[in-house]
Amino acid sequence: MNVSEYTISDRIVAIPVWIPKEESAVNLPTTAQPQPCDPLRPLRQWLDSIEVKSPKLAHRLCKLIPAQCPFERTVKLFGRQLFHIPPLCKLNPLYDELVALRFRALCYLADVCGEDVTRYC
Repeated sequence: MNVSEYTISDRIVAIPVWIPKEESAVNLPTTAQPQPCDPLRPLRQWLDSIEVKSPKLAHRLCKLIPAQCPFERTVKLFGRQLFHIPPLCKLNPLYDELVALRFRALCYLADVCGEDVTRYC
């Protein structure tokens, strides 16, 4: 029996690794995809670009943008549920941007100003 038959030097060992897209050897050219029409894109970008730099602005944003969807209701009569109105906030096309703006304002008040933000929750 030959020992070299049982050594790993003759074997191929495959180790899976993650290669980021920038370092990959094969970069296929992509065709330009048509962008969907988004008339609210400038407004979304403007909301995302707002930087909260003053406590006055942060307080105003936290008061104006509600923490929870104000439309969700359960209508009851004499203790019996008649109907339920689901939250309609996700139908607002700017909902995610407004929630992110409120979150940035809360973070500014808590981290930079050192204020207690529980009154806005």
